Order: sequence, then structure tokens, then C-alpha cells
Amino acid sequence: MWIIFGVGAIIALGLNLKFYMTNRNADIFRFISLSLTALTVCSFYAQNKTWVIKEDWSALLDVVPAMSTALWILVAISILTNGISLIKSK
Repeated sequence: MWIIFGVGAIIALGLNLKFYMTNRNADIFRFISLSLTALTVCSFYAQNKTWVIKEDWSALLDVVPAMSTALWILVAISILTNGISLIKSK
């Protein structure tokens, strides 16, 4: 599920930038992008919780280290990009 939210956040971010570049109102896409980014992180940790309950340590060891770093980077990019378009539009 977190992959779906992540792809949706990237699409919304792209639409936000497209609307921003054409001087159209991109507020809804900014909101959707940040919301889906938050849902991506929450969904990822919910999946990890399921693996802990099932004691699937190999899945945790395979996925969490790499995805943790990727999520930090993608969340930072999402915040910066959406923040820049918000500040520049004011």
C-alpha cells in the first residue's frame, strides 16, 4: 500500500510543479502531495509492525535499512519542493 501512496505523492508533486510553472493555482496538488507523503510513511511503518508481530525478521532486515534512508530523502524532497512552490506563490 505504501508504494501506491508514494507513487501518488510523486504524481501530485509533478502536477504541483506543472501548475506552478504555468502560474495556475496548485494548492490542491500541494495538499495532496504532502498528505500522500505522510500516508506513505505511516503505511510503511504499519507494514513493519505487521512483520514484527509475525516475527518475520528477515523481511525487516531486508527492507527497513534501505527504505528508511529512501523515505527520509523523499520526504525531504517533498517538503522542500512543496514549500518552495508555496513560498514563491505568495
